[in-house]
Amino acid sequence: MRRDTAVRLERVTKAFGGRRILDDVSFEIARGTAFCLLGRSGTGKSVTLKHIVGLIKPDRGSVYVEGEDITALESRELARIRRRMGFLFQNAALFDSISVGENVAFPLRRHTALPDGEIRKRALEKLDQVGLADDYKKMPAALSGGMRKRAGLARAMALDPPILLVDEPSAGLDPITTGEIDELLLTLKKRAGTTLVVVTHNIPSARRVGDELAVIEGGILIAKGTAADLDRSSEPTVHDFMQSSGAG
Repeated sequence: MRRDTAVRLERVTKAFGGRRILDDVSFEIARGTAFCLLGRSGTGKSVTLKHIVGLIKPDRGSVYVEGEDITALESRELARIRRRMGFLFQNAALFDSISVGENVAFPLRRHTALPDGEIRKRALEKLDQVGLADDYKKMPAALSGGMRKRAGLARAMALDPPILLVDEPSAGLDPITTGEIDELLLTLKKRAGTTLVVVTHNIPSARRVGDELAVIEGGILIAKGTAADLDRSSEPTVHDFMQSSGAG
């Protein structure tokens, strides 16, 4: 494994109820790059993300995060690795009972010993970075879908993790808001050197964000490369995905 590798899957296989969801999947993601995972619903994309964050262990194979095989780690060591990863869920997964600002502050309160004033300051800084500085005291129910996604991104980045996992960032969003989320992700990569692992159906978004794209079909990784590489693929599923102009 190269020293500049942030994430590596090595022959990962996973089945649920006798159905194989991932079948011998291998890939590497270089530090500071954006990797977009494409595929139809139910093909194993989100399961792949859950393997990377350690929510699921493979039946066979290994998952490495910054050089450590997380499949062999106990819960305490796994928690240490997870603090180096942010996770932006498809629906943002904000806590509805606390304010937007306190949602962003939550990881800081849980994983640091910082004083309250410093936590609030850092949470406000993260909200400012996603254009929500004036919304600290608002409740999540008062936010639009795009604003919730921005708030979820701010919370995912609260601990400044070097790796950010993003599940369907454009789901339920209009094209303009999708473009804004894409720009936020690209800014993170450029300014902080964040490694992005993005699951998406949105091909235009994947083209904008991804340094490297991969396609999973039936649990098998059938293509990987730049958008230009995949454009030249003769594989019918890859061709159909790359020719799509919609959000998917």
